[in-house]
Amino acid sequence: MLKSMTRHLGFVPIFLGLVSLALLAVSVWGYRAGGWPWPKAYDLAGWGVWIALAGVIVALTALAGAFRKSNGAIIALIGLILSLPVAGLGVAFEIAARTTPPINDISTDTEDPPVFWFTATPTDYPAQNAAPQRSAYPDVRPLNLSITVDDAFAKALSLVETRGWEVLSADPAENQIEAIARSRVFGFEDEVAVRVTETETGTRIDMRSRSRLGQIDRGANARRIKAFLAELQTHATE
Repeated sequence: MLKSMTRHLGFVPIFLGLVSLALLAVSVWGYRAGGWPWPKAYDLAGWGVWIALAGVIVALTALAGAFRKSNGAIIALIGLILSLPVAGLGVAFEIAARTTPPINDISTDTEDPPVFWFTATPTDYPAQNAAPQRSAYPDVRPLNLSITVDDAFAKALSLVETRGWEVLSADPAENQIEAIARSRVFGFEDEVAVRVTETETGTRIDMRSRSRLGQIDRGANARRIKAFLAELQTHATE
């Protein structure tokens, strides 16, 4: 009797996991292709996260009561596997929101940051972001390379194109590249500027990344800058 109950309970997280995956897929489709406003897509994804968390709880409950190697345990484990992706995504988003500063505009140079000229809403870097940015992301710094400005500009532009970012402007005379980068899941648009400046020893690369939507970025812009400059440094030494 207990084995039968555990087995039936195991089907619940499978259902919940599938529903959570479906809600996430629909919310992503709704924003990317359906023209939904991002709050609507986020709300639907949020429901998917709550359902997935419920699936995880039910699956763990079923596993705790299942006999080792029983069918009930296997079914519950499948439900746990189906529920974990969306639940994990939601938990990671919440942790990132609570552990990063409430800013969405990051620059390697907070005193003379790159200026957006070709984006939809050109604005200056907010001066109030400088202190929390330096505190949270002390490793977001300019990149110094011992190559010419022309070579640095060409390598930076090549990397922008390799990453699939939409180039808005790439004028060597201005020594700045502006582009649109998109988030992996929803495809939210972030604005990026890469500035190349000549120095006594070679070239300095500054970069600014700003989210178009929302007031917080959960560290996404800082991660983008650090990853881009690290890869650019690798390419510059090849």
